[in-house]
Amino acid sequence: MPEERRVVVTGIGILSAVGVGRDETWKNLLAGTNGIARTTLVEVDDLPSQVSGEVPDFDYSTYIDRKGARRMDRFTQLAVCAAGEALDQAGLDTAAEGDHIGCMIGSGIGGIGTLEAEFDVFFHKGPNRVSPLLVPMFIPDMAAGQTSIRFGLRGPNYNTVSACASGADAIGTAFEVVRRGDAVAMVAGGSEACVTRMSIAAFANSQALSTNNDPNTASRPFDIGRDGFVIGEGAGILVLEDREHAEARGAQIYAEIVSYGQSADAFHVTAPSENGEGAARAMNLAISKAGIAASDIDYVNAHGTSTPLNDKFETMSIKTVFGEGAYAVPVSSSKSMIGHTLGAAGGIESAITILSIRDQKVHPTIHLLEPDPNCDLDYIPEGARDLGIKYAMSNSLGFGGHNSSLIFSRYEG
Repeated sequence: MPEERRVVVTGIGILSAVGVGRDETWKNLLAGTNGIARTTLVEVDDLPSQVSGEVPDFDYSTYIDRKGARRMDRFTQLAVCAAGEALDQAGLDTAAEGDHIGCMIGSGIGGIGTLEAEFDVFFHKGPNRVSPLLVPMFIPDMAAGQTSIRFGLRGPNYNTVSACASGADAIGTAFEVVRRGDAVAMVAGGSEACVTRMSIAAFANSQALSTNNDPNTASRPFDIGRDGFVIGEGAGILVLEDREHAEARGAQIYAEIVSYGQSADAFHVTAPSENGEGAARAMNLAISKAGIAASDIDYVNAHGTSTPLNDKFETMSIKTVFGEGAYAVPVSSSKSMIGHTLGAAGGIESAITILSIRDQKVHPTIHLLEPDPNCDLDYIPEGARDLGIKYAMSNSLGFGGHNSSLIFSRYEG
């Protein structure tokens, strides 16, 4: 068997409700900025949930021309632009090495905005008026496909669809591609543009969404008053690279990705397994594969959706994994500021976890006014915190019982 390669992160791209780009997003997360506001992308007066996390002032023109944008759903546009930012930072020569650079971008529901619009055309104007671009715009693999085309990435290319674990699974799978030597680098993460009328109606009717339309208290993970998640959009893309390749070309290395653990609840379509047993298995597997102890984890970026069941059972799963040490491990939820970006969440939150390692700082969980007695860990409610981090974990949990845990570490050569 060939020796497994070490994999490092050399590029980070983020589009979120608190910023366009990595630096703006990170600055605002550390400041505890709330990105939740009344929804403007679609009409919501007749919908029970009227707030969301929208990417502010999104401009695709740096990476996509107008003609190209018209052939992409918004989730693809977000992915291409976040990938462009990550690749710009990485400085890879895609023209010379494109055969050995791949792309893997997850999305939970793909181009649902395009699908909704074309259903309206179908029902009101007839089948002959449906756009021939419908299929290549709404299928979830188009974020990866269009990113590959735009940047000449001719290595392994596909997408993951595992609900809210999609972005994390894309990163974890891409990590394994590089580690076994099938590519020297992978562009990987998640993208979602789910702030649509149908999405909001469906999630609200399933009682998953918050119906608290006060932007300042709607998304409040671990708070006793939480009543559901706030839907959000965005993209988080990393460049994962073979360590030796990155060092040879003098690339800036932000962190190392050291492990990826997966499990299935095999329990319920939308509810997590009792006591967070499935999530705990994914975390334990990631820790075991990393060759470290649970006590070596210095920070957990939680899935932290602000739903009654997720936050309770994720807390229980962390206690299962860390034992009494769970109370000493800082945990925070990015979703308190940007909402739940579904298939993009694992990509965005992995990027945030890496920035925490780079700067040795962790962002707070905002809106945590009255902690749920069942959620009694250190969720960093008081503001950003300086923290010595060697190993950090990012968790993603999806409808269907998908559990994914990624471990990143400070790069030490």
